Amino acid sequence: MNALPPHATSDEPPKPIRFGREICGQLDQAERREWWLTNRRGAYAAGTLAGSLTRRYHGLLVAPVSPPLGRVLVFAKADATLIDGGREWPLFTNRWSEGAIDPAGLMQIESFRLDGRIPTWRYAIGDMRIEQRIWLEQDADRVWIGWRLLTRHHDRNLQLRIDLLVDARNHHCVTQTGQIQPELSLDDGRLRVLHPDRFELGIQAIGGTLCIDSVWIERFDLPIERERGLENRDDHLRIGHAELRLETGTWVGVTAAVGSQRASSLDLEASLQRQLGWDANLIARACSADPVFDQAPDWIRQLLLAADAFLFARPLEGIPDGESVIAGYPWFGDWGRDTMIALPGLTLATGRPESARRILETFARFVDGGMLPNVFPGSGEIPEYNTVDAALWYLEAWRAYLQATGDLSALERVFPTLDDIVRAYRDGTRYGIGMDPIDGLIRAGEPGVQLTWMDAKADDWVVTPRIGKPVEINALWYNGLVAMQDLAVRLGRDPAHYAELAVRTAAGFRRYLKADGNGLIDLLDGPDGNDPSLRPNQIFAVSLSASPLSPEQQASVVAVCGRELLTSYGLRSVAPSHPDYRGSYLGDRRERDGAYHQGTVWGWLLGHYALAEYRVTGDAELALSRLEPMADHLHDAGLGSISEIFDGDPPHTPRGTPLQAWSVACTLEAWWRLRRTPLS
Repeated sequence: MNALPPHATSDEPPKPIRFGREICGQLDQAERREWWLTNRRGAYAAGTLAGSLTRRYHGLLVAPVSPPLGRVLVFAKADATLIDGGREWPLFTNRWSEGAIDPAGLMQIESFRLDGRIPTWRYAIGDMRIEQRIWLEQDADRVWIGWRLLTRHHDRNLQLRIDLLVDARNHHCVTQTGQIQPELSLDDGRLRVLHPDRFELGIQAIGGTLCIDSVWIERFDLPIERERGLENRDDHLRIGHAELRLETGTWVGVTAAVGSQRASSLDLEASLQRQLGWDANLIARACSADPVFDQAPDWIRQLLLAADAFLFARPLEGIPDGESVIAGYPWFGDWGRDTMIALPGLTLATGRPESARRILETFARFVDGGMLPNVFPGSGEIPEYNTVDAALWYLEAWRAYLQATGDLSALERVFPTLDDIVRAYRDGTRYGIGMDPIDGLIRAGEPGVQLTWMDAKADDWVVTPRIGKPVEINALWYNGLVAMQDLAVRLGRDPAHYAELAVRTAAGFRRYLKADGNGLIDLLDGPDGNDPSLRPNQIFAVSLSASPLSPEQQASVVAVCGRELLTSYGLRSVAPSHPDYRGSYLGDRRERDGAYHQGTVWGWLLGHYALAEYRVTGDAELALSRLEPMADHLHDAGLGSISEIFDGDPPHTPRGTPLQAWSVACTLEAWWRLRRTPLS
């Protein structure tokens, strides 16, 4: 992945997301809010404002020890205790499975702020003020944790003792005492944690010393996992301590990295400035690419930073600079559908067209039978092609890329692949996917398989199978055919074939119109006939660049979606009047999967609704106002980012992954396009 350019026109960071004692000192509020860091390699770090662990995914370094996405929790906690002579104050919080909160170091937090993407705590004990920061090094599986004394105390010997807790488990799992037995050694100030035949973790102290003191710390309580019906107790191995001397204004801390190499420099300040500079360059690049970002509100600038979290390196044989998109943190990998939906917002809106091209060319390698893989394969794995919409979103992503860049050389290379997609969908491919020659519509589906984005499946139960002709698939099919006409013309090729198919599809699409004029049928020609359920899938027949509907028909779609499905954070996946509606997303896996697309609100749909509403009303300010509640959401859940889903019932509590690529991307893209009106 290429480095960003030097500062361009405007690199002013967003105003920090900030909380005082009113949030930091209340356990439920401080644990509800999480910080997340990524490094463009698939690694991440995460935790709560309180410093407690509430998920199995919380830790200071979760690294892809088996690239690209074989992620392992390698460094769990660095718990700091302030020592002033014979007095001690813990600056960390732990939650235990018996229900105890001990220690409650969050009571010492005076404030927390997200400085760009860097979580920053200020602890206040009497007249002492201490700042703590955590950041990941870009393009390296290394974390830095720094502390500095902000006040002067010449007559006191202030120290920090840092308990170092490690692990070596898959990030989806939990650990029991004794499951890991690493070899520990000190080598010239570096604490080496060797897991034979797996990986090595190296820890170094800045401004102090390390010592080995191995003991298991048991029974960490993970309340979010309990809420999800999963194992909620975890154990970690404390391998030793760092002893650091605090001096006013000087950074001290620890750094930990996977591999045998030492940090090239132990200058915490320099490392911190590199990360702050990286974030500044992200904003500067977006401003340089499009001046609409020069005057963007703080929450949009924060989303420019959030977008970077999902892009990561995906080198392949013959494509050493391949890139992809992680669908969401912490438990998703890179998926074909999510990647293509998110691509315009993550790359084109942010001034990174070269990343868009690399992602599109990376996925071109895996088009097979006209289909894009749903789950991108890992090393040695076989791609899974159980998605009907990913290839159609791929056509839309290429359309958006060509519109933004005019890159005809890239189009020339990929056009045969795009044509293969159209022909495969016309003639038929996997899972019953193919065009009905009678009405020009795409049918899809087989029993036991979930092919659309409404893809929840619990064991053998496909919650919303949607076998037949889903409305959004045919909105995408029509949109793709119109796009192919334009792309063919750009290359001087005959567009007639695509135009003829588009005319036939537009005529067939009229079958979706409800007799009462209230929007569209969700599914045609299913095993039980048509499904008129009021779902948000119809919104794409208005929000996509080409619509088969008349202006009056588009208005009816927006009206019914706004009246029955719209919430502050997105569209409900089914109307509350539906007998299967579920207003909250809670419980074990089966209960949650049963609610996933049966009322749950999806954040990524809010941007599509805003674009659709603008097309109908021509009122850009009204459409932009639909996005504004997301500015408040950036202060909740995954700070500075947008959650995957929300409860269908008010107050629409955030659920699912706290950082979701298409939620961020579609919100950012909609704002960008609405500010550039007329839409392009």
